[in-house]
Amino acid sequence: MRRPLTIVLVALPGLLLAAVGYLVHPGFLDASTARAWWTVHVYLVPVFPLIPLALWVLLRGVTGPVAALARVAAYGFAVFYTALDVLSGIGAGLVVEAGVPELAGRLFGVGDALGHAGVWMLLGAALLTGLALLRRDGPRVLPGALVLAGACFPFMTGHIFHPVGVAAMLLVALGCALMAAARREPASTPGPS
Repeated sequence: MRRPLTIVLVALPGLLLAAVGYLVHPGFLDASTARAWWTVHVYLVPVFPLIPLALWVLLRGVTGPVAALARVAAYGFAVFYTALDVLSGIGAGLVVEAGVPELAGRLFGVGDALGHAGVWMLLGAALLTGLALLRRDGPRVLPGALVLAGACFPFMTGHIFHPVGVAAMLLVALGCALMAAARREPASTPGPS
């Protein structure tokens, strides 16, 4: 895959989630927002796993235990954060819409725990991806890995809510793009003269 296309593709999940957080995601859940709340989370189910997919794209061709652990951690984020969205997004929205808002708190409790586990996995995946790419691409990959890792802290508390979560998603996009831009081109082999 050509570098400019890779840069755009790995930045796209963060940019898309930032746009959803800014433009569409309700800022709170109550009876007036319940339908929009659960509906947006239905559409987000396939979107959050695109972040770890971006890391897998960045890791293509990289082998070894650090790269393998990075992939496992990225997968963990996809699993746990999707569970958060299903419980705290779809489930909580549906119970509030059905007039049983007291159940939403229980769903948020479980969902938040799963979401936090997922974001810790993303933090691990970011750092491990940076380490795995360091061997191939050199130290210029580290700023992107650190930006992505740093994005996890506002993401942990701000989901994709405006403004903190939107900023976190923009940092996810930037971190992934910087790591893609840092990729060294493979050495060209001289052709026949």
